[in-house]
Amino acid sequence: MQPKYPIYIISKGRWETRLTSKALEWMKVPYHIVVEPQEYYEYAKYIDKDKIYTLPFNNLGQGSIPARNWVWEHAIKNGAKRHWIIDDNINSFCRLNKNRKIRVNSGTIFKCAEDFVDRYKNVAIAGFNYRFFAPERETIPAFYLNTRIYSCILIQNDVSFRWRGRYNEDTDLSIRILKDDWCTILFNAFLCDKIGTMKMEGGNTDELYRQDEDFDGRLEMAKSLQRQHPDIVTITRKWDRWQHQVDYSKFRNNKLIKVDNYSEFVEDKVNNYGMKLIKL
Repeated sequence: MQPKYPIYIISKGRWETRLTSKALEWMKVPYHIVVEPQEYYEYAKYIDKDKIYTLPFNNLGQGSIPARNWVWEHAIKNGAKRHWIIDDNINSFCRLNKNRKIRVNSGTIFKCAEDFVDRYKNVAIAGFNYRFFAPERETIPAFYLNTRIYSCILIQNDVSFRWRGRYNEDTDLSIRILKDDWCTILFNAFLCDKIGTMKMEGGNTDELYRQDEDFDGRLEMAKSLQRQHPDIVTITRKWDRWQHQVDYSKFRNNKLIKVDNYSEFVEDKVNNYGMKLIKL
């Protein structure tokens, strides 16, 4: 099965690695990659030109925010109810089942997530958790409700928010949506294997996240989010680096609201959407 909502990859300076693009190509999932004009021909060496969208601007010094908002408006203009926006440094996608993380070779998990989200009126954003946040030796639920959504995000297009700032834009958008009484769903049943921030060249690594004697990118990230949400964000030092910490407990009363035709989305038996575990 294929996703019903459009998938966009935002990318900069990574035409040689193309991790997410390669993963979706292997899975035969339709997508478009969004690049700045000066890099179009570099990406076109490796990716079908019909899959490349060229931004009408370049090097604005605002990180990925302008590209993210361009994608949002593009999805609206094309009549989509929701859209996926995915970072360009994801190695693969997995299904977590019986504590095993199994790589998937089709777009079925996107369709499963879409159908689940569409059961409810008030899920503004959803997404896949990171593979390394789903320990195989622990029992975790199929999804977490009302928390941050990172890197592989399904957005409802008609909400009144847009991307902003320079740092932690995923967390900031999640918090603003939750403060407006919407819900978020972070799937553990479906995972993305993302390369850690600042582990790859390209993207915003040099522009926003550099580390030197005069600038600590991680500390500035944490301070930026705290300035935006001082009521729930604190700064801590973990694993020998600065981190932001968000108190999501105030959103525990944001409840899912079923759509009027909810019964049409639910079956009396387990629906695995044709997915099977096979040995390769």
